[in-house]
Formats: sequence, C-alpha cells, structure tokens
Amino acid sequence: MSNELTKRKTEIAAVMAEKGAGELIKPLKQEIHLFDTFVAGTTHLEDPAVLEDLMIGDPLVLQREDNKFDDKAILILTNEMKKIGYVPERDNVVFSRLMDAGKLLKAKITKIEDRKSFTRISIAIYLVDF
Repeated sequence: MSNELTKRKTEIAAVMAEKGAGELIKPLKQEIHLFDTFVAGTTHLEDPAVLEDLMIGDPLVLQREDNKFDDKAILILTNEMKKIGYVPERDNVVFSRLMDAGKLLKAKITKIEDRKSFTRISIAIYLVDF
C-alpha cells in the first residue's frame, strides 16, 4: 500500500469541472396541477373586448383581492394585467388560503366557449413549487 493520495472524481465534481456549478444549482421549479374550473364574472367586465384576445394555453395571473362580497376573492388577470374575472366563489377557499400563506398559484386557459350570452373560459390552476 502506498502513502500517495488518490484523486477520484465523483459525478458532482465531474459535472462542476466540465460545465461549472451553474449546471448543478438551478431553480427547482415545478408546476403542480391542482384543479380545473372556469372564470366567473366574464359578463360583468368593464372592458369585455379583453376576452377577444384570449387563446387556449395562455398563462394567467391569480391575485388576491380585497372584496366586500367575498373575503376569499381571487382575481384572474391576463399577463398584461387585464382583468378577465374571478375564481368561482365555490372553488376559492383552499386557493385563497394557499395564496395567503405565500404560495404562488397561476393558471392557464384550457378551453374557450362562446355561449351566446357569455363566454365560458375553462382554466387549470397550478401551484408553482420551488
């Protein structure tokens, strides 16, 4: 047996040597699908023209709102921060609690239906986990 030190490269050390630490230290971001619902209140918009630009797959912003009619109200906005409606009151209890606890939720449009008197926009809600 020799008194010499043997240099061994582990997988982590090999990746760092070859590609740098940036390959190992990446944001651990994952979207977790939580629920499917629809956008409530599309018939009460100040500017209903905003609905004309929506497309399936569009990402949406969810934002808590101080609302005298619903203390768990969650606004649904386009990426340009234009209001398109709300998460339905019957569905917003758990989501409002998650958002109040600092969790990031977002949504995507899954279906758009013209139903003569209103536009029904179906959405999927996701938890963004870091």
